[in-house]
Amino acid sequence: MTSTFPDISISTERLVLRPFEEADIPALADMMNDELVIAWTRAPHPYSLGDARDQALRLAPAERTTGRGIVFAVAEFLTQRLVGLVHLRNTDWRLLATEVSYITAPWARGEGYASESVLAVARWLFQDQKFERLELRTAAGNTASQQVAQKIGCISEGVLRNAWIARTQTEDGGWTDMRTDLIVWSLLAEDLDGAPDRISGPEGFGVYPTYSDWA
Repeated sequence: MTSTFPDISISTERLVLRPFEEADIPALADMMNDELVIAWTRAPHPYSLGDARDQALRLAPAERTTGRGIVFAVAEFLTQRLVGLVHLRNTDWRLLATEVSYITAPWARGEGYASESVLAVARWLFQDQKFERLELRTAAGNTASQQVAQKIGCISEGVLRNAWIARTQTEDGGWTDMRTDLIVWSLLAEDLDGAPDRISGPEGFGVYPTYSDWA
């Protein structure tokens, strides 16, 4: 029998992590068309409103119901404006281990939202769901994402050489693929001891799943 995460929301001082809603679709499309998101993720480009609708209302809910993981829309607590997303994926229910990825909207960077939201998910995962391991993979050139991993207490475990395809912008304004290494980080429950409730600083992008991961 497949295990699944509960259909819940998580609140922090500034944020609420919840399922995607119809109203999030335009902001999701805008966020996914940002140049840094294009560079460090495998999301479709250009990213249409149809892509956003499919992701928010079909693919994201299916992650939870199939037991593969869970996708949280991250919004400001007071305004409900979409800040980004956090995605637990590749969940192993026997090992009680899963992998986290995340994206932050351009307007919300520099506020510590990525660290705050990922830390909230990690605490919920370890304390409420009794998981044993959370994994994060960052592209070698994605220093902002690496800083987020360090701030929440992740331990660097090594490098997967030539294991990811990022995108870089060409002189004519287009995009081309480039191979890169992945740094593997892990977080255990004991690593959270002393982690601050609110962390500020640069925002990053964890490795983002392809549509085939969610199909």
